Amino acid sequence: MFVNQTHNLKDLIKEVLEKGYLMSLAVQDDGGVWVSDVIYIHDEDLNIYWMSDPDVRHSKAIGRTSPVAASITISDRGENNLGLQFEGVAEKIAGARHDLATKHYLKRNKPIPNESDDVLEGDSWYVIHPRKIELINEKLFGFKKQKFEL
Repeated sequence: MFVNQTHNLKDLIKEVLEKGYLMSLAVQDDGGVWVSDVIYIHDEDLNIYWMSDPDVRHSKAIGRTSPVAASITISDRGENNLGLQFEGVAEKIAGARHDLATKHYLKRNKPIPNESDDVLEGDSWYVIHPRKIELINEKLFGFKKQKFEL
C-alpha cells in the first residue's frame, strides 16, 4: 500500500500522535544540545503541547531560542514500528489552559480537573508548531520516511 496524498499522511501522523505518550524534545542552549522526554498532547493542526517547569534546561532554552526538534516512537519490537521526527518552533504559552489540561489528564488516565484547579502547580504550557514532519511506518513504507511539510 502506497500513500501519497497529503490528507492520508496527515491521518497517519495523527495516528502516531494518538498512540504515543512520550516525546523526546531536543533544544540547544549555551551548554550545547539537550534532550528531554515530555508527556505530550496535540491538536488537529498537529501542534504539540506539554507542561514543564519553566526553570528546567529545556524550558529555559525555549525562552532564548525557539527552534527545536523532536521524535516520538512507538515500537512493538517487531516490524510495525511507528514514529515521527520533526522540527519546528516552540514557545511558552501563558495561562492555565483548561482545554489542554483536560486532554493532558485524560492521556494520563487521571480525573478531569475542575476549571478552578491549579493544574500547572508552577509549571507552564509549551507548544511546538512543526514545520516539517517525517513519518516512519515500517508496515506501510519499510524504512522509507514519508515527508510532510506544514
